[in-house]
Formats: sequence, structure tokens, C-alpha cells
Amino acid sequence: MQVTDGVHLATSDDERAAIYRQRYEIYVAEMNRYGSIADHDRRWLVEDIDAVSRLFYAVRDGVLVGSIRLTLGADGGLTTGLIEKYSLGPFLEEIPVEEVIVGERFMVDKELRGTDVLFEMFTTYMRLVNEMRIQLMIGDCEPHLLNVYQALGFRPYAQRNINSADAGYLIPLVVVAEDIEYVRGLKSPLAEVMADFGADRRIPACVERLVDPPKGVTSERLVDIAGYWSEVYRSLEQLESSRISLFDGLDAEQAQRCLHKSTILDCEVDDRLLKRGNTAQNLYVVLDGAVEVRDDDGVLAVITPGEVFGEMAFLLGRPRSADVYAVAEGTRVLSLSESSLHRLISEEPELAAKLLLNVSRMLCWRLARQD
Repeated sequence: MQVTDGVHLATSDDERAAIYRQRYEIYVAEMNRYGSIADHDRRWLVEDIDAVSRLFYAVRDGVLVGSIRLTLGADGGLTTGLIEKYSLGPFLEEIPVEEVIVGERFMVDKELRGTDVLFEMFTTYMRLVNEMRIQLMIGDCEPHLLNVYQALGFRPYAQRNINSADAGYLIPLVVVAEDIEYVRGLKSPLAEVMADFGADRRIPACVERLVDPPKGVTSERLVDIAGYWSEVYRSLEQLESSRISLFDGLDAEQAQRCLHKSTILDCEVDDRLLKRGNTAQNLYVVLDGAVEVRDDDGVLAVITPGEVFGEMAFLLGRPRSADVYAVAEGTRVLSLSESSLHRLISEEPELAAKLLLNVSRMLCWRLARQD
């Protein structure tokens, strides 16, 4: 393995093995994912798609600290399974498969998250995209990271989101590789590494049709804040007068501050919204429909409109203790950003106290209903 600082293409078995070991430590040991397909004896995580993908790794001070998997249509890597997973069929009706790339398994060691290591890997990614004139960069993210990815230039597009048995609930995303004006408009750092091909710039005609309006997900970046708030308020105002709302006692401006970086998800029946053991700690509110909280013994609770779930992980700072599935047609949930709620707690304690009091009252109401 190369020990010089920077991002390198893995070309040897030893380099790939080092990436698989790092994957195990992050995804399996830290995040409790992919345990069913990991090699626990060797403590590494390798997947079939790795054989046809390009793996890159980042080195700092002679140590591997991050890696990324890039699967190119030009390399024959876009298998039927990958095309189905990311709902790529509508794109591929108009765009050659050779001009599509899927970026996955972005990993950075815990102590270096928030540093420039991830952007350094993104720079390598964009350099390859620019050289090969790739049109679409495909990826995914968990709901609580959607606003982060949107700020970079990613856009949701799929009719339905991904349900992964090992990873949980994921939102498919796309970057139009040569739509530099869109990325500049977001003030995204990706604009620094995107090539500007000027009059030769290619923006696939199908993109706007497939990306706008957004499918399966809504956030502040996709609609105006007034429209976004009305989506939330429409559901909560229909609650029985005796029911408690998350935003009771808050005026519209305060409630909107609580919604910063939040996301509304449109769910299908049997979508698993929370995976037991997942380390994400965002808080959810059911807007329409219903979800079930389950463990190995069966259904622990049914959560209906106006109620919260995911509160134990958020309040206790622990991994998810149960699975949560959508069980009704038309289920819609509001995902509140963990980072934004913690910012409220530290910077606006009075507002945060009102919000958390409502959470406590809602949990008490749930316990009383179960008696």
C-alpha cells in the first residue's frame, strides 16, 4: 500500500484488503451495518461489486484514513442489480451507460470526519468524472444527511427510496456532472473541482423531468419555507384537540427554526425507516399514516399522526433500539435534523426546552394510552 499522503487508486490485493478492513471497522464494528455479509474472522467487508469497481483510498501521515468505491458504466460495472437499486432505468433510456458512475462506500476514520479528507476524495472523484466526460454521478444518503448532500449539489430523483436490509433507509441522489451553474448557485465547494466546458457543456434533457418535482422526499432546499411549513402544519392541525403536537406553544417563526435541515419522507408500506443498531440519532414525527416499532418478539408500538419516534436514540445518545416500519398507505414522516436540534439546545435553550417538553408530554400520552 502506498504510504505517501494523498488519494490513490488501489491496484494491488494488499491495497484492496486494507480498504476492506477499514470498511469492517467503520460499517460493521462502529455502525452495526452489513454484519450479515461481512467476513468476521478476517474482520473485513468485501462485496461482489468490488470486483468491477475502482477503489480509491486516502492516506494521512502514512496511514489509510478514508476510501471510496466508484462503479463505472464504462467498466461494465452497472449490473442489473445496481440499476434496479438506484432506479436508473429512466436515465439510461436517454444517456449511454458509459456516461454514468455510482459512488458508494465513502468512509473517513471517525477522528478525521469534518476535515478536508472527504473533500480530497471528492476532488479525485470529480477529476475522473471530468476526464471521462461522465454525465451523471449517482449516490445515496440517509435522511438526516440529505441537506448536507443537497448543499453539495446532489438532488433526489427516484420514485421511491432504497430499503437496504443491511444499511437501512436511503435516498438516491444524482449530481449532473457538467451543470456547474446549478452547483455554483448553491455555493458548493464542488464547483471548484467541476470542469467548465463552456458552450460544449452537456446537461441531459431528461434530468429536469426526472428530478423536478422531487419524488419521495421534500426538504427546505426543494420548496420554499412557507410551502414546507404548510406541508407540516396541514397534518398536525388535523390532530384531535386533546392530542399534543411537537410544536405546541411555539409560534410559526419558532416552529420553522426547529424545522431547519429537516426532511419529509413519503413512504411505501413495509419501508423500514429505522434499523436497530443504526447510529443515526435524528428524531421523527409521523405526519400521515402509521408506523410500527418492532423487535424480535413482535410489535412494540404503533405510532400514529402527530407522534414521535426515534426519541430514545436522540435523548440517550445511543444506537437505535428497535426497527420501525411504515405500515399504512400514504405514510409520511418528518425527519428532524439531530445536528439542528442540538444547536437549538446549545444556542436557544428556551426554545429547545419547549420542544423537548412537548416530546416528554407526547411520550407520557403514549404510555397512558397503553395502560
